Formats: sequence, structure tokens, C-alpha cells
Amino acid sequence: MSSVERYFRILEHLADVPSDDLWAQHLGEVCATVTRTSGAAIMILSGSLVSGSWCTTDATSRLIEDLQFTFGEGPCVEAHMLGKPVLEPDLADPEVRRWPAFTPPVLAAGARAIFGFPVRIGAARLGALNLYRDAPGRLDAEQHADALVLADMAARAILAVQADAPPDELAAELEAGANFHLEVHQAAGMVAVQADCSVVEALVRLRGYAFRNDRSIADVAEDVVRRHLTFTMPEATGS
Repeated sequence: MSSVERYFRILEHLADVPSDDLWAQHLGEVCATVTRTSGAAIMILSGSLVSGSWCTTDATSRLIEDLQFTFGEGPCVEAHMLGKPVLEPDLADPEVRRWPAFTPPVLAAGARAIFGFPVRIGAARLGALNLYRDAPGRLDAEQHADALVLADMAARAILAVQADAPPDELAAELEAGANFHLEVHQAAGMVAVQADCSVVEALVRLRGYAFRNDRSIADVAEDVVRRHLTFTMPEATGS
């Protein structure tokens, strides 16, 4: 199948969107359907936009995205950083063990294989497409090729929607129905002031605290925003 034929075949699936408000969710569902995987998600991971999940298709894909955001590791994070697909056909018995914090809860949720594809156009890296399966196994050549086209479509859709937004603001169409962890970003800003560090380092501190205390980063962020938890050198303190 040529790339043009593949592109238009996928467009036929996308044309069935029930409404503009559900377009992102529909795109995620098409990603899972076309690649014949158990679920999909699209994560926005751009320095100029708030990071988080644009869409998820089910409870497991939502958990996968939340865990990647909490721990800062996983296939989407790695695919975004490397600019190439990151494929793990057997999370339970990988050839190379990675993602020590991310992998155990993902396996417990029933995912056995997971794949990340960068969402990018040229040098512009916007995030990653995540696919998972509830059984181990590699993507075949057709599935892999379809995932690359879908990731490209997601990138073009994000850029098209964001083009009309004011500078440094997230387009309303991207924010609708998405989970961009706004409270986490607010908490990171507060921690940066408390600990006299960069926002990037503050986010690392939030993730480290969440991991050490077996909590989600969202729960930790809520405590920071409500001023039940402060981060000062060298340790966080609670009230």
C-alpha cells in the first residue's frame, strides 16, 4: 500500500466524527482501531504548550498517560525526546529493562505491550502517540506504518488548532476534554519559588516526592496548591 493510499484510508475513518467537540477523542479511537491495538492516547509534550494528555481511549490508556506524567518516563516521553518510535513488545519480559517506576503499575493495569511514536513536523516536536495492547507482541509492518501516518496527522491537527490561539496560550479546542494537569503546573511554579529553583527542577522534585511516597503527582500538587505541603531546601514539609 502506498503512503498516499494509507493516508486516504485513514482519512475515511476520521470523517465519521460525530461532532467537532469530540474530534480529539475520535482521533484517539481511530488510532486504536486502525492499528488494531487495545487503546491509544495522544500526549502533548511541547515546551511552548502545557504538557499533558490531549485524548485517551479508555481507563488503561488514561492510567498510562498519568503515570508517564507522574514519573517523567515511558514510551511517549522517550519517543518525544529521541524523535523516533519507542517500541516495547513485552513489558513483562523486555530485552532491555527500563522505566522502573512506570512499568509495574502499567503491567498491573493489564497492558503487556506498549509503543510510542513522536508527534512532530520537521524540527517541531509536539508530543507522542501512545498505543498499548493487552497481549505481548510486536506491531507488524502495516500497523507500524499506520501509526506513523496517524502520528503525523495528530501533529498537523495540533498545529492547525493552535495556530489561531494567542501566543503562549493553549487553544480552547486543545484544552476541551483534555487533561493538561494544570494544577500540577501551578504547583511546580509554587515549588520553584519555595525552593528557589527552576520550574523544570520543581517538577522533578514533585515527581520524586510522589514516587517516594507512592502517590500520584496530581495528589501531591493538590497539597502544594492548598498549602498543606511546602518544598524547601532540602526536604518537603507538610502541615
